[in-house]
Amino acid sequence: MAKRDYYEVLGVDKNADEATIKKAYRTLAKKNHPDVNPGDKEAEERFKEINEAYQVLSNPQKRAQYDQFGHDGPQGFGGGGYSDFSGGFGGGGFGGFEDIFSSFFGGGMGGAQRNGPVPGDDLRYDLTITLEEAAFGCEKEINLVRDEECPECHGSGAKPGSKVDTCSNCNGTGQERVVQNTPFGRIQNVRTCSKCRGSGKIITEPCQKCHGRGKVRVSKRKTVKVPAGIGDGQVLTIRGQGGLGERGGPAGDLMIVISVKKHKLFKREGDNLYIEMPLTFTQAALGAELDVPTLKKPVKYTFPEGTQPGQVFCIRGEGTNHLRGNGRGDLYVTAVVEIPRKLTEKQKELLRQFDGTVSGNQYEKKKSFFDRVKDAFS
Repeated sequence: MAKRDYYEVLGVDKNADEATIKKAYRTLAKKNHPDVNPGDKEAEERFKEINEAYQVLSNPQKRAQYDQFGHDGPQGFGGGGYSDFSGGFGGGGFGGFEDIFSSFFGGGMGGAQRNGPVPGDDLRYDLTITLEEAAFGCEKEINLVRDEECPECHGSGAKPGSKVDTCSNCNGTGQERVVQNTPFGRIQNVRTCSKCRGSGKIITEPCQKCHGRGKVRVSKRKTVKVPAGIGDGQVLTIRGQGGLGERGGPAGDLMIVISVKKHKLFKREGDNLYIEMPLTFTQAALGAELDVPTLKKPVKYTFPEGTQPGQVFCIRGEGTNHLRGNGRGDLYVTAVVEIPRKLTEKQKELLRQFDGTVSGNQYEKKKSFFDRVKDAFS
């Protein structure tokens, strides 16, 4: 069965803000959670679907990819759809009811240690390129600003050689128990320790370089290879080049969103290019060999005798490169026949003489039109 649209699953508009999406998810998750509907397989499936939709729409980068590519994802750039998120909170596809409260009230109800490795955030970089660069590929140098592990303390946040104590408030778990009153009664849940802020450790002498953060902000120049044939709005994903992970967690990904500038001559649809080519009345009537612009260099093309306004001609292989595989798209040339203005009396007279020598058979559309008129009133 085809997946439903994520916005439809949560019952929100495509322009819904983060707060609206979160509120819709919270309401639906409470209603359909398996702990509230024991034995109800349909509710269980609905909960999985709701959770999957929220995991995508609550993440700005994943939401942007979904809006652009739908469930298929940006193929070839780390996409492949969003089925990875359907697993929900727990290994079995969904967690206990406490996980809902963990998402919105700052903790769960279990007492397990939760200060393990945390993956870093994905970073977004907007890169603008020309149509030529998109068609044939290019290398661009970007300025990447991100957090990296502090070289002085190696991520510990403590001054080298200083003592690091276990937090007495959470006994090193990074979590503390709290009791909260909710519409479902008094619930004991676990949240980030207020004393050590989830690290499980107390640093008495912070590192002077990072001031106890364990990471420093750096700016680096990085060369990015843009593949030939990439389109406007597509995303390049570079693994492990995003935000720094916490407590030994892996770094996030760098997501480069491509924006292609509009071209003064060409319009692009897929791998094909489109251009309008002006022809004089004489060139269209008699035919002419003209230089037609392409993305690389002009090519000779012979427009046939009797070329009509709006007639489209195809020049094979002069479009953009295919993103995956060999070959290129085509260039479609639309003839724009320009009628001369401000004629002299001599030019007008010559045209009248010419018009008097032309038979009806030489104006196919005119002949066809009057034949249809005659049939309509006969």
